Amino acid sequence: MSGGLRFAYGTNGFAHHRLDDALAVLADLGYDGVALTLDAGHLDPYAPDLARRTRRVAARLDALGLRAVVETGGRYVLDPRRKHRPTLLDPPEEAARRVDLLARAVRVASDLGAEAVSFWSGTAPEGLPEQAAWDRLAKGIEPVLAEAERYGTPLGFEPEPGMFVRDIAGFERLRALLGGPAALGMTLDVGHCRCLEPEPVPDCVRRAGPHLVNVQIEDMRRGVHEHLEFGEGEIDFPPVLAALAEVGYRGLVGVELPRHGHAAPAVAERSLAFLRRARKESARAV
Repeated sequence: MSGGLRFAYGTNGFAHHRLDDALAVLADLGYDGVALTLDAGHLDPYAPDLARRTRRVAARLDALGLRAVVETGGRYVLDPRRKHRPTLLDPPEEAARRVDLLARAVRVASDLGAEAVSFWSGTAPEGLPEQAAWDRLAKGIEPVLAEAERYGTPLGFEPEPGMFVRDIAGFERLRALLGGPAALGMTLDVGHCRCLEPEPVPDCVRRAGPHLVNVQIEDMRRGVHEHLEFGEGEIDFPPVLAALAEVGYRGLVGVELPRHGHAAPAVAERSLAFLRRARKESARAV
């Protein structure tokens, strides 16, 4: 599409597809890009020949006309027994593995020409004092920031329900703690705003606007962290898309439906049709 919001789809919603096939399906449907989760089945960051495989994916994206952001939320990419562990909040010797993954993601993103690398805090170990958790998180992010600055790749920190940094206020506190680095932006998940933020979703977009480098989108209900197809939750989307346009957001808006892989092509097709209709409605409302 020319100008305006650009829509992407998360490869974690195509977990049963080969990456090449998933990219082809999404390009054929008319998506502008992908949110590529580095994981065992899709550009495994710990399999041999990462640089060569990354170049191949970059060429594939280019041939299909797809842009990308890199996501780092693979459930068992670091530990086959513990989901999303270790985190940046674990003891330093364990957290180093998460730091390594994020640094690899920055280098992969650079080689792909990706627009951002998205990551989150994870949960804090039981019994860890709050201030110690903030300190560990900041210390873990610092080397990743250095790598991002070296490669010129923006980082998008995502507040996540149930994790240590769960909301926009938490992101703002973290960014201030780190001294407001230019390389640290925000990934905003629209559904999370409905789930737990005190403000209406469009106001969340406006609050996050100055820091946005990545947006995830799906439907959701108040108080329930469940990623739903559009129309199954409580979000009115045209005002959300209008708010994204209002703040001048130019990054990808990626559909985040990781539990819908059993019907991925059909869900992706429905999602794009819905977002295009919502975009038209948002434009008429301006």
